[in-house]
Amino acid sequence: MTAPRLAVVVLISGRGSNLQALIHAAANVSMHVELRAVVSNVADAAGLALAAGAGIQTRVVAHRDFASREAFDAALARCIDAFTPGLVVLAGFMRVLTPGFVQRYHGRLINIHPSLLPAFPGLHTHRRALQAGVSEHGASVHFVTPQLDGGPVIAQARVSVRGGEDPDALAARVLEQEHRLLPMVVECFARGRVALGANGKILLDGQVLSAPLRI
Repeated sequence: MTAPRLAVVVLISGRGSNLQALIHAAANVSMHVELRAVVSNVADAAGLALAAGAGIQTRVVAHRDFASREAFDAALARCIDAFTPGLVVLAGFMRVLTPGFVQRYHGRLINIHPSLLPAFPGLHTHRRALQAGVSEHGASVHFVTPQLDGGPVIAQARVSVRGGEDPDALAARVLEQEHRLLPMVVECFARGRVALGANGKILLDGQVLSAPLRI
């Protein structure tokens, strides 16, 4: 008997390259993931066309149509809940979410961030990493909490920083790793291997994870 697939809603704001990686992975019959919908706060986000081309339902909840962040988040939650997801994935979703929204999806809301958190939360991570002179950079997938990019980190992918490279070159190499990292974490969650414990610790196969998984 085939195990049921976990319903996933993906939130995007732009081109959807990590979404494309998820679409490609979910097409594998061995995956336990069903991409049920893609929602964007930007009507012309390129990722919406990717989703539609893959036969995934799309929705737009434009943040500019709402007078407050709370009103937008409430409308976004109504849209998401219509698809009854077991997991919500932020894949390049460029909005800071309110604590109420985050709490609504506690333990089933994850984000991918282009740095080795807790280093370089926020924007312009590749430029900041080069300015700081770090030898390693990468990407993290974490559970979302009200603290921006501050939730417990599930897994990370690392790259060595090359002398003389610019932020665009570094970003391209990190993005390749993001495309491996995010589907892996989503599948682990779908299989019930990864969970957020009551104390804010990551559980892997029921055991507390002492450090983020590395790929």
